[in-house]
Amino acid sequence: MSAKEANKGFLLRLDPSTMKLVETWAAREFRSTNGQLQWIIHDALRRYGMLPESADNET
Repeated sequence: MSAKEANKGFLLRLDPSTMKLVETWAAREFRSTNGQLQWIIHDALRRYGMLPESADNET
């Protein structure tokens, strides 16, 4: 995703224990919780072949 494109926000509900795990993981990777969730989603899309070739190199 280019820097010029606007991000679309949405509400995500996680149980407290899952949220704590995501926050811990994000801290280990020196990312914000939001950045970590974006990375997790992008990585899953890449692994399942859902991203176009050009988007695969943008992370």
